[in-house]
Amino acid sequence: MGKYIVRRLLQMIPVILGATFLIFAMVFALPGDPTAGKCGERPCPPAYVAKFKEEHNLNDPLLVQYGKYLGKLVQGDLGTSFYGVPVKDELASRYVTTGKLALMAVLWETIIGISAGVLAGIRKGKFIDNLVLVSTLFVISIPVFVIGATAQMFLGVRWGIFPVTVSSEATFYELLLPSFVLASASVAYIARLTRTNMVENLRADYVRTAIAKGLTRRRAVGMHTLRNSLIPVVTYIGVDVGALLGGAIVTERIFNIQGVGGFLFRSIGARDGVAVVGTVTALVVVYLFANLIVDLLYGVLDPRISHD
Repeated sequence: MGKYIVRRLLQMIPVILGATFLIFAMVFALPGDPTAGKCGERPCPPAYVAKFKEEHNLNDPLLVQYGKYLGKLVQGDLGTSFYGVPVKDELASRYVTTGKLALMAVLWETIIGISAGVLAGIRKGKFIDNLVLVSTLFVISIPVFVIGATAQMFLGVRWGIFPVTVSSEATFYELLLPSFVLASASVAYIARLTRTNMVENLRADYVRTAIAKGLTRRRAVGMHTLRNSLIPVVTYIGVDVGALLGGAIVTERIFNIQGVGGFLFRSIGARDGVAVVGTVTALVVVYLFANLIVDLLYGVLDPRISHD
């Protein structure tokens, strides 16, 4: 296990280097004036532009800029935004909110998605199965921003059940509706994925053998079928966790959540290249570690899977 973890950590290094270089090249190789809009409606004075480019190494060739950025990154420095605020500090204050939002979304999709999938799988062809298939297809076909705007209008504005926007405190109650909206598509995918695997595993020889030897159907489903059916589901949830912690830009914009997604959106709009690259770098690292944890969970669900 230890060797496997070390090997995976070493494999992350070229991935991080490649991903950061691509985003760095795309951001800083694009044409345009990074000082546009920073002096109001008038163009910035030449002295300010020259100082700005010198402070952010914008006069250097692209590879030299990336080399300097990489040197800071190795020391844990994600750079300083064009407004003089360290990107690391910005993310540290916002990741708490995004983390709570992502955790609640994962709980929604895990509890509702797996439960619906199991019920549909063990009652294949019956009413509950058809209901799950139709409802999940309906949710998948609707964009998240439509679900979010509709939920905000009816549950927030008209009926007043949930707050319309999320305050800076981001309380549990305020995040209930945004987290459900964020998890809606994933709930549908997990339900369908669990249902498909349950149906397939219920027909497997080991389940029929276990029941033939006297094991009750409930125990056969709970101890064997469900456990094996959760392996692809855990894979999906692990990938989704990385995306959720990366910041759900659309959901955070709809509910005015001060999280990572909102910060990334504003940084892109302000052409703040350092903030964009630093944020994406942090997202890549989070995504890679989420996938590592998922791979380690495979051995827990299926002892036949070895990481030696």
